Amino acid sequence: MKLVRFGEKGKEKPGLYKDGNIVDLRKLFPEIPDIGERFFRENWLERIAGVEEPGQKIKDRIGCPIHKPSKIICLGKNYAEHAKEGGFENPDRPLIFCKTINTLNGPFDPIILPKSSGKIDWEVELAIIIGKEGKRISKARARDYIAGFTVMNDVSGREAQFSDSQWFRGKSFDGFAPAGPVMVTPDEIGDVNNLRITATVDGKIMQDGNTRDMIFDVYTIIEDISEDITLIPGDIISTGTPAGVGIFRDPPVVLKPGNVVECYVENIGTIVNKVVE
Repeated sequence: MKLVRFGEKGKEKPGLYKDGNIVDLRKLFPEIPDIGERFFRENWLERIAGVEEPGQKIKDRIGCPIHKPSKIICLGKNYAEHAKEGGFENPDRPLIFCKTINTLNGPFDPIILPKSSGKIDWEVELAIIIGKEGKRISKARARDYIAGFTVMNDVSGREAQFSDSQWFRGKSFDGFAPAGPVMVTPDEIGDVNNLRITATVDGKIMQDGNTRDMIFDVYTIIEDISEDITLIPGDIISTGTPAGVGIFRDPPVVLKPGNVVECYVENIGTIVNKVVE
């Protein structure tokens, strides 16, 4: 299945995406919660699996596919070539940090440049959506805890990130995690460890990688994080970015008003975000 949230910001409704159409799940199930913790805990994925409605063309805004996760956990330096371009060694274990939920942004909403940091950069990433609460999840069982996958741009304020000597502020400006356009369930993603992943700026390819190049794969990441951090349904884990970010280019390339960033992951789709003041 492909799940989508659509509607005005703050008033999104859950839907199923089918061949360009959207099934409004609230019309079929008035009691259905938004796609988030309660949705997964109440097993709505199973309850909507049999929906055969074809849906209809809906011109409403598409929102981030997940509503209010308890946390957004991201990985740094999880592609060897990305670590290399920054002059870093490969980490010995997953290097994790958090973005705050104010960063979540729709897949076609603008990226608003912050006032307190320059050198804004892009990072296309495959993101995991957790579907079941768990702690100390083994790699062998990790797939059972995944609700689906989506595309995320881990937008980064490099000036703040580097000057603060830690990543929290530079990663957590409003709207710095556009995600979507849909959440794809594991049965439809194909081989999650062999998906093409790209980012373009104004039509020029900047990143072109594959999830097989991750240092730590999806299931290893879940095992490592959950050792002492309980994962909650709806949590987002963004799995790192391939080489080609702007700040490590010669000369560096940073985002400016009017730029359009497109982030793509195979079998999920593309998010398109214009950069504005």
